[in-house]
Amino acid sequence: MSFQNPVFIPGPTNMPEALRRACDMPTVDHRSPLFAGILDAARDGVRRVLKSETAEVFVFPSTGTGGWEVTLTNTLCPGDTVLAARHGMFSQRWIDMCERLGLNVEVVDAPWGAGLPHARFCEILAADSGHRIKAVLATHNETATGVTSDIAALRRAMDGAGHPALLFVDGVSSIASIDFQFDAWGVDAAISGSQKGFMLPAGLAIVGFSAKAMEAQHRATLPRAFFDMRDMEASYAAGGYPYTPAVGLMNGLGHACTLLLDEGLENVFARHHRIASGVRAAVSAWGLELCAQSPELYSDTVSAIRTPPGFDAGRVVGHAASAYGVAFGGGLGAVAGQVFRIGHLGSMTDVMALSGIATAEMCLVDLGLDIRLGSGVAAAQEVYRTGSRSFARKDAA
Repeated sequence: MSFQNPVFIPGPTNMPEALRRACDMPTVDHRSPLFAGILDAARDGVRRVLKSETAEVFVFPSTGTGGWEVTLTNTLCPGDTVLAARHGMFSQRWIDMCERLGLNVEVVDAPWGAGLPHARFCEILAADSGHRIKAVLATHNETATGVTSDIAALRRAMDGAGHPALLFVDGVSSIASIDFQFDAWGVDAAISGSQKGFMLPAGLAIVGFSAKAMEAQHRATLPRAFFDMRDMEASYAAGGYPYTPAVGLMNGLGHACTLLLDEGLENVFARHHRIASGVRAAVSAWGLELCAQSPELYSDTVSAIRTPPGFDAGRVVGHAASAYGVAFGGGLGAVAGQVFRIGHLGSMTDVMALSGIATAEMCLVDLGLDIRLGSGVAAAQEVYRTGSRSFARKDAA
């Protein structure tokens, strides 16, 4: 692998030099007013990225997986029932965590490549007249399959059923890259991590809680210690932290939010959509298909690309690393060996994406697939030329 090449995995993502510098800072007394300023800037920035006026933002030294546990243990009790769909590796892992914590999980299985089964969720919630279901778990962007689900539609389904369950959303590979509307969608807990859309090293679990979720933590009885939000809340009120924080990463998080907000969130989302559209045009030109079942599910942060039957997609990942020093994502779980993944989120430009598309194309040709060299690159170029000209005109104005 070469440090000179960008990575095309769905996280950790490429880091802008400004954020590398922001994380590389001298030791700071985390009980000083200087740290309080760093913490406040990071929390306020995340709240704005979530498009929320009211979310309580918590930052733990962990990853998105830790954010799942923060959410569950601070709002639920042993034996509580949660509703979840299993349609990819990360939705499956969240279900597994629930079961390990002693929760009762009502699982709706869907094909890997499908989105959230809104209609089935609505039926289950409407039938739950006793409100035994305490929370609905939703994976906004299923990283293993390249599928983005409609959270607004899920909220409509919950409201249509008149159900009071909490709505927990895994936004680890969507937040800060794909539009996420915490307030408008009625989200009760949004979970992310530092290493994807925020373009930082792994190490922070980032969680936003609604007022309803904050109230639930007072009734929750699942065991919690390191991830106890009550300790965080009390420390934040005093401008501090309940234990030693990752100060450099938090400083980087505040700077990352500034970069995103200065670019303009809608511009960030449009950039991700444009880059993803170029990747999808290349896939079509190669005569291949995405794992996502239909265009409305296509992710703007990661494309899971199916290779022909009988061809081990893992060979593309291995060959890219050994022959060209470039990292792509392998298939996971039920689609292992069937797909390879191109991550196109975070610090990514059209030109960077073209280098990843060109590398994937060379690998496919090297490995004997019937693909014309240059076809995918040309298709992506047409997408990027159109988009780049429109952006150039706007900048010039």
